[in-house]
Amino acid sequence: MLLALDIGNTNIALGVFRAEELKATWRIATDSARMADEYGLMLSQMLELKSVPAKEVKAIALCSVVPPLTPTFVELSEAYFGVTPLVVGSGTRTGVRILYDQPRDVGADRIVQAAAAFRFYGGPLVVVDCGTATVFDGVTAQGEYVGGAIAPGLRLAAESLFTSTSQLRRVDLLAPQTAIGKNTTHAMQSGLVLGNVDLIEGMVKRFKRELGQNAKVIGTGGLVPLIA
Repeated sequence: MLLALDIGNTNIALGVFRAEELKATWRIATDSARMADEYGLMLSQMLELKSVPAKEVKAIALCSVVPPLTPTFVELSEAYFGVTPLVVGSGTRTGVRILYDQPRDVGADRIVQAAAAFRFYGGPLVVVDCGTATVFDGVTAQGEYVGGAIAPGLRLAAESLFTSTSQLRRVDLLAPQTAIGKNTTHAMQSGLVLGNVDLIEGMVKRFKRELGQNAKVIGTGGLVPLIA
């Protein structure tokens, strides 16, 4: 079995695969202060609860945008599974050629998403990752990663409104029925959710003008169900 880990700024997504079949998946909060043993015990318990024997994990792949946690999970992989993990970076052979000005600047999560989307759907395509940041990536029909765009994510924007103003409060991230809000909560939900939807739709149109109108659009990330 393959254990795959996506270490993000807010959450760590984990999945266990047998061949290409996803057998189990989890999401836990990212905490840079946790030690390898803490994460190891947590992961061992999660595998046990899903009836996945740890001894069947023969390979581990991870991508991380939280540099302090990368060695933590390398240590965990070696100590708990006896496996040296594949740590995805700009030099990893994924089948996608990176044409960024500085390839090392491309986040591992963006490389993995572009490679997976191209593997399953072909190109050209636009990958939209709705997470801590809202990230757009463009891949050509030839499998070339040409770059993208990064904007504040929905939760990040909502938290900024709350912490940077005196009278605005936290609101549930729900899509309102109308764009014109009749109260402050409704108005914030409109600006945050519908505004983010229009940001995404507008950026997708711009990307299609540069990649081709036949470009497929692939959504991913924790907030993509709300945006969809």
